[in-house]
Amino acid sequence: MDASIVDLRYKMNSVLKALNRRERVRILYHGKVKGEIVPAKEHLNLKTKNHPVFGMDKSGKETPDKIVALLRRGRYHDL
Repeated sequence: MDASIVDLRYKMNSVLKALNRRERVRILYHGKVKGEIVPAKEHLNLKTKNHPVFGMDKSGKETPDKIVALLRRGRYHDL
């Protein structure tokens, strides 16, 4: 589906219906494509043991607290 900026403002209901039908919506501005709205992926019911991040460090050298602290450190790693 193609939608102009005016369509987004006044016909958002039809845009949302298109997304419910799993259609991509191209956003047009002065007839040129400026972006695209894609439908969200369905929620996956992953269990913790099946989650891709769980157990990513199989070496066991780092404790989970240490790994989280490393992930949460600042941009410039001011340690």
